[in-house]
Amino acid sequence: VQLVESGGGLVQAGGSLRLSCAASGDTFTMYAMGWFRLAPGKEREFVAAIRWTGGSTYYSDAVRGRFTISRDNAKNTMYLLMNSLKPEDTAVYYCAVVIGATARTFVVLVHQHEYDYWGQGTQVTVSS
Repeated sequence: VQLVESGGGLVQAGGSLRLSCAASGDTFTMYAMGWFRLAPGKEREFVAAIRWTGGSTYYSDAVRGRFTISRDNAKNTMYLLMNSLKPEDTAVYYCAVVIGATARTFVVLVHQHEYDYWGQGTQVTVSS
């Protein structure tokens, strides 16, 4: 599975952006997808995840209530709508995919090592 992110950019605090992650290849094998982010001087962290079948979602405490993860099965595309952006949301955002048929809880899906393929990342910069 190949993943390509888009939609990053520069926005003022309080603004919004929508990221997209387009999947190609053996997309029928996808179990879940997630967004992670890497900020300067920090480790890459979990942002949100969605199960491809059913669409159930899970968010980190840092973004819950501000970000919305969604997917379009027909387009094999995942989205991250980011509202009320803060300077601390500045980071490179990566999408990733879990493949296979094994069910996983969201407690597991917050961990990067569960993901099989990653996109190249897209920069989001929030100015104060």
